[in-house]
Amino acid sequence: MGDRRVLDADSHLMEWPGFLTDFADPSVRDRMPSVGGAASGFTPQAGAHDDAERARLVGLGDGLLKQGPKWYGALGAVDPSERSTALDLLGFERQVVFSSLCAPLFDVRDADVRYGAYRAHNRAVASFCERDPRLVGVALCDLDDVGRSLAELEAAHELGLGVVWLPARAPGGERSPGHADHDVVWAWLAERGIPFVLHVGSGALAIGAPWMNDGGSVSQQPMAGAEIIGSKDFMVVYQPAERFLSVLVLDGVLERHPSLRGGAIEMGAGWVPSMLRRLDDAVEIWQRSEPRLATFERLPSEQAAAQLRFTPYPFEDVGWLCRASDPSLYLFSSDYPHAEGGRDPLGRFTRSFAAAGTPVDVVDAFLAGNAAGWLAPA
Repeated sequence: MGDRRVLDADSHLMEWPGFLTDFADPSVRDRMPSVGGAASGFTPQAGAHDDAERARLVGLGDGLLKQGPKWYGALGAVDPSERSTALDLLGFERQVVFSSLCAPLFDVRDADVRYGAYRAHNRAVASFCERDPRLVGVALCDLDDVGRSLAELEAAHELGLGVVWLPARAPGGERSPGHADHDVVWAWLAERGIPFVLHVGSGALAIGAPWMNDGGSVSQQPMAGAEIIGSKDFMVVYQPAERFLSVLVLDGVLERHPSLRGGAIEMGAGWVPSMLRRLDDAVEIWQRSEPRLATFERLPSEQAAAQLRFTPYPFEDVGWLCRASDPSLYLFSSDYPHAEGGRDPLGRFTRSFAAAGTPVDVVDAFLAGNAAGWLAPA
């Protein structure tokens, strides 16, 4: 990163054996779902690298991202002391840390097991991040049972976790996320300055088997692996997040809670300008027949610029995004140590900015300032 100030809004740890069971309450420990396996494409692996491999990776220096291994082979994928070394080499001021294989916990039907798994997950993430204040751990929770959700949020806050990852579904399968019952949750997050996020995995990754059936082409087989998507999946992976955030805005949640912050991470951002234009149009067109829309003091696009953030993919034209919409909407991310982040995200983003003639202050805000104002203070 050279002398640039950089905050990384999306990185991951790789789960180790016992990731959930080592941290679960005794009452649910023997019912913890397995993490990883064939569906994810990964089997959890334990521990740090041996001395020789660690020395080799550290020796890559500034080349760690471009030349180093991904996934479990990466420096600091599993071992938190290695992660601190990786941060020293990468030059990130702060780094948001998600799990990699735990999004399926959102789909556990038994509520006792699901909320118990959230608690175990959050303890595990906190244990990974606790030694280095640069690491911002991400908790899992949902809005299905407001009382239990608040209890898990309180526990996650006590653990020092700084972001909450939610599923993009209708809570309980029957309510809008903007339902009045959830206002106590949004108020709780707003009062503590803790952002909520929808991350890839908050909704279905795959477009669905029928859409892959083109008559037998080998190129149309579903992709396998955690967060691994194909071209058709890419076209729709953001749609659950767009629906969730749009409904949240139209239900007035951001308007009622102006200090609430949220975002959509690792789903690209090319869809964001059009979503915001449609939201502004929806308010203008339907405010007579839907009177609550007429009470908005800010346009949806203004609410989003103040409160929502998105991470572009490294191949997206971030220079164009910052011309087409408010540049404060966008955050830098590396996706370390996942492969989807690419080998040179900083280079690709800065080349896009250079081609667009983007002002230096906008570039600096993308790399650090937007995230610094969005995250809770260290």
